[in-house]
Amino acid sequence: MSCYHPSIEGAQHGAKPLADFLAYAKRSGATGAQPSNYMLHGGKLFKSAKEIKAAFADAELTIDGVSGHCPIWVHTTAWTESPTIRPFIPADIAKKSPAEIEKWAENYSLKLLDLIADLGLKVMPMFWGTAYGWEIATGYPWGFWAGPGYDLIKEGNDRFVKKTKKIRDHARKLGIKLCHEIHPGTAASTADDFLNLVKITGNDETMAVNADPSHCWEGESWETRFLKVGQYIYAAHVKNFTIRAGFPLRTMEPNWPGRAMQFTDLPSGDLNMSRYVELLLMVGFPNRYCQLHGTKTAPLVVEAESAHRDLDSTSANGIAYVRDHLLIKPAAGSFEDGMGA
Repeated sequence: MSCYHPSIEGAQHGAKPLADFLAYAKRSGATGAQPSNYMLHGGKLFKSAKEIKAAFADAELTIDGVSGHCPIWVHTTAWTESPTIRPFIPADIAKKSPAEIEKWAENYSLKLLDLIADLGLKVMPMFWGTAYGWEIATGYPWGFWAGPGYDLIKEGNDRFVKKTKKIRDHARKLGIKLCHEIHPGTAASTADDFLNLVKITGNDETMAVNADPSHCWEGESWETRFLKVGQYIYAAHVKNFTIRAGFPLRTMEPNWPGRAMQFTDLPSGDLNMSRYVELLLMVGFPNRYCQLHGTKTAPLVVEAESAHRDLDSTSANGIAYVRDHLLIKPAAGSFEDGMGA
């Protein structure tokens, strides 16, 4: 029996109501799903856990976490006054001050954590926003120099610890892992960045990783990254990409088809997805997830993004690829064990 099962992330299919998304996931061959926070809206803020569980039961799918990327991004980025947070918050909230927006996002995230706990889940895939500021997020050296009256790294460390404390404390109380997706432009863009967050938060047990190899396209390979942070991986996306030779990675090109880095369908990207899920097995992700949730398998969550292909067909293709190629059965021992017997 495989240690994995095919699942799907809901954020890219946000136009679908929860029931429609789950029906689509089931038709496509998934056995689990990871809806976005927006798909769970209802009532005063969220649908009840009972209602959400019933929807998953009707679709005969397991609930494999809730994507909390957007509200956490807003919470840790609002202080910069960046307009990039606006697509993810209500229009009336967007008119408020950065401090008010941050407070709103914090309260929203705390309530989302309560819902996740009520659903019986122990992980929240997400990513921390630009707690260090955009100068640091660019990765260009001038952001790392300290000057008269400023030290952006130290300020960022202090800011991250202070701003995330209430969310981390609440997650710890609920036994939930905050699974940061190491990602360009966030509070941790590399494995070492993430390990720094662990260090400055005093090895906070809530600090975890959502593995996604499609964001390893600026020099750090997925193998280097996920071996470094392997013990922290509690969630995993399955996604592929390609780099177009001769195109600059950091160009100001807003049109995705014109960019150097392209997300692709799973079979045709640059990454060997079989090697990726083997590495996840090696670093203990399936056992870690299953022990936390009392399940027999861990989800490989397809996150379809493509500048060229229809998203529904891309996701369906990804689910089929996981089902047909990535549901490996773990080895019971070394292949050398029987030699010479």
